[in-house]
Amino acid sequence: MLKIKRFPWLFICVLGCLTLLLFFSGSVTPASGQDLVRVIPSLGKGPYEVLIFADYFCPPCRRIDTKAEALLKELVATNKVKVVFVDVPFSRTTPLYAKYYLYAANADPGGSSLLHVRNKLFEAAQDKRITEENALVVFLKEQKIPWKPMHEKAVFPLLNAMMKEHKVDQTPTCVIKYSPLEVKKYIGDIEIWYGLNQLRAHLAGAKK
Repeated sequence: MLKIKRFPWLFICVLGCLTLLLFFSGSVTPASGQDLVRVIPSLGKGPYEVLIFADYFCPPCRRIDTKAEALLKELVATNKVKVVFVDVPFSRTTPLYAKYYLYAANADPGGSSLLHVRNKLFEAAQDKRITEENALVVFLKEQKIPWKPMHEKAVFPLLNAMMKEHKVDQTPTCVIKYSPLEVKKYIGDIEIWYGLNQLRAHLAGAKK
């Protein structure tokens, strides 16, 4: 589990935003040739929202992503749940991974490959220990993961706003929005697994 507890929230969010903006000041495609996308990639749609905050270099983040993959697909299949993955830049190299996650999502507007892309990025970070962009590009090509460059800077303020709103200071963290007034927060892979199953039970009960 990765955590940051020493700093005020505003400082954390500003620091994260600056880190991302500085890292992405150079890009593989000129801005004039990129898509301007101002939304965070998501999986599914519906009145219930699941926000998963994670860092690719965080082992518990990988554990819950792997364990919950089938459950997340089940929730999305109800057409009542929207899942959003928020990359949290607690590790120095995470912005690089966030960049290619957004690029891969941009190449798949339907979001069908998001879980697979995340699985491979976790592999690159924790098994391959890739920290250089060229090596990550080679790895993604070997895994046959397509990407489409975009104006990723437009998304960073949205990611940081979500971190600030939900006071995310450690990963993995999951926020489940049942309604605007009923929001539940879970920290750590064990709690998150419990929370996701509670949502599944709630949805099953709502059908009766």
